[in-house]
Amino acid sequence: MATYRAVEVAPDGSLRPTERELAPPGPGQVRIRVEACGICHSDSIAVHPHDEQETGRVPGHEAVGRIDALGEDVDAWQVGDRVGVGFLGGHCGVCENCRLGDFVGCTDQPRTGVQVDGGYAEYLYARQTGLVAVPEQVSALRVAPLLCAGFTVYNALIREVQKPDGLVAGDLVAVQGIGGLGHLAVQYARALALRVTAIARGSDKEKLALGLGAHDYVDSRASDAAERLTELGGARMILATASAGDVTPLLDGLARRGRLVLVGVSSEPVRIQPHRLIFDGVQVAGSLTGIPAQNEQNLAFALAQDVAPMVEQTSLRDAQAAYDRMMRGDARFRMVINI
Repeated sequence: MATYRAVEVAPDGSLRPTERELAPPGPGQVRIRVEACGICHSDSIAVHPHDEQETGRVPGHEAVGRIDALGEDVDAWQVGDRVGVGFLGGHCGVCENCRLGDFVGCTDQPRTGVQVDGGYAEYLYARQTGLVAVPEQVSALRVAPLLCAGFTVYNALIREVQKPDGLVAGDLVAVQGIGGLGHLAVQYARALALRVTAIARGSDKEKLALGLGAHDYVDSRASDAAERLTELGGARMILATASAGDVTPLLDGLARRGRLVLVGVSSEPVRIQPHRLIFDGVQVAGSLTGIPAQNEQNLAFALAQDVAPMVEQTSLRDAQAAYDRMMRGDARFRMVINI
């Protein structure tokens, strides 16, 4: 029986090489020969801490490749199609949320690399409803991080732009955290004609942030970020991308009716006084990617506006070292497995 190489979670929470049987895809599924897969902080859901019952899971949800086999009842895709798979692995179409059109909230939607095997492998199996069409002209190494990190910040920004009273050209948007998500958020926000202030700890990322398109940079270790935003007129939106740290102090830098949107999953709570919500109209919200059709819009926008991740390549053999580098915050800025 033919096999393929993969990297799975070992009982001690480390990553180890393995081989899997190359089986036909199930009904409604496709089999994808993976070209590249990004290493995302959300992969830690499957790795650390891990559930002993989930030992053997293959992480990875920023996978791009080509369909090489079709399961039964797959009629919208063909062998050879170039596709991507993100964090949300495809809605069921029949649950209550799906019937209401809330496909992101599908109650029977697997999380790629967490509840089903992901892209740290030569092959990946995925529901056809979770597939994202990938343009031929762009490299897999560039596309992979855009499928989750890029899509996450793009959707958070574009939703604010598309609201009737939403962001307009020239509005001040602050991007907190210049890492895997933040370095892309700066590029998307600038491409949307917004005035961008980058916020990070230390001065080492200032030159980079300004080079990526930020108009201003705030070293939150050396100065009060909220005060600086207030001096600039107040932020209409603060996009919090860091996976650690307390963003509560940034609330004071919001303009009236400003909005704090969280896409980085920090363990720190956000604390806000009721009068800010009532009298200042301040809002706090989270944002979780979106549906495949929106991800295709994200890719089209990124290509048209030359939004691109900064990538460090790695291999399946070195997946553990690359994952550790990402978790330490040493990656600049996205680790991508080149299959």
